[in-house]
Amino acid sequence: MPSGPHSNVPAGVWDKVGRNLHLQRNHPIQIIKSHIYQYFARSHKDMQGMPLFRTYDEFPPVVTTTQNFDDLLVPKDHPGRRPTDTFYVDQAHVLRTHTSAHQSELLRRGENAFLVTADCYRRDEIDASHYPVFHQMEGVRLFAPSELASFTAEAVLEDLKRTLEGLVRSLLGDVPLRWVDAYFPFTHPSLELEAFFHGSWLEVLGSGVIHTDVLKLCDRTDRIGWAFGIGIERIAMVLFDVPDIRLFWTQDKRFLEQFSDGNISNRFKPFSKYPPVYKDITFWCPPGFHENDFCSAVRDIAGDLVERVQVIDEFTHGKTGRQSRCYRITYRSMERSLTNTEIDELQQNVRTHVSQELRYELR
Repeated sequence: MPSGPHSNVPAGVWDKVGRNLHLQRNHPIQIIKSHIYQYFARSHKDMQGMPLFRTYDEFPPVVTTTQNFDDLLVPKDHPGRRPTDTFYVDQAHVLRTHTSAHQSELLRRGENAFLVTADCYRRDEIDASHYPVFHQMEGVRLFAPSELASFTAEAVLEDLKRTLEGLVRSLLGDVPLRWVDAYFPFTHPSLELEAFFHGSWLEVLGSGVIHTDVLKLCDRTDRIGWAFGIGIERIAMVLFDVPDIRLFWTQDKRFLEQFSDGNISNRFKPFSKYPPVYKDITFWCPPGFHENDFCSAVRDIAGDLVERVQVIDEFTHGKTGRQSRCYRITYRSMERSLTNTEIDELQQNVRTHVSQELRYELR
């Protein structure tokens, strides 16, 4: 496990490195990865009738900040570079935050069409659809002038939307979808595709036309193309009707035995719904407070027993301007009932850490 003044990778996250759910047979993440690979193998072929897209799924998760940020035009002051959002191994290396970290390397090799699947890591909020480790698939397609009727960004965008709508429909069928405008430093224009799931719109992929400056850095200015990044957990939640992202990490056979390679028609059958336990904590927010720091501390202490962290009350002192927040922590195991004793101990550990390590003043 990395250590040092510039490392902020907690033990609970580092323990997930090497689990590679996308390589585990019969796992929902691997099932979807294989389906997407097969979809592109069928729908995109080269002049010899062979699959056009090359596939990669064993790149190591530790990458340089150049790979993760600079090659993708991420500004030096971008929030994504901050330790509040990214897990740093040291000053020059991070746990990749997206599969785009391998895009420029492959473009420089001369690759024109490829898919990259990998585990990615981000410090984030805690709820049913967010987890510090997730799996993403990167797709890139470059075109030579002769391969498009019009060598323009508009033509590339139309091919991108047609390709991705076909892909998502092959997985989700008639689930309502919508395109929304987005911003990514390395694509322009950029779009996100959302699916309607459990009463709300859930982002399942980001995409766009590859920025000309990215192609310039890779010495590929003779071509134009598109790129996308698809969140495999998000697709799996919609496809298999999995209500909580933590389930993908369970070792419980009652979950894992519901899935099998090549079968995307199964729907998850809940084996039990254990009751939640709620605990509140209130503190004064220090200067520079970031919610991700607090959430990361809670998850590091409680692990997968924490289901959700949400603000339920805020107060600003009229004279001092200090802000106080009350957070409700929901504890629930996906596999068993929790005891009051263990939750009380976890909550006390959270309070101690917040007070002594994060230096928040409890109320």
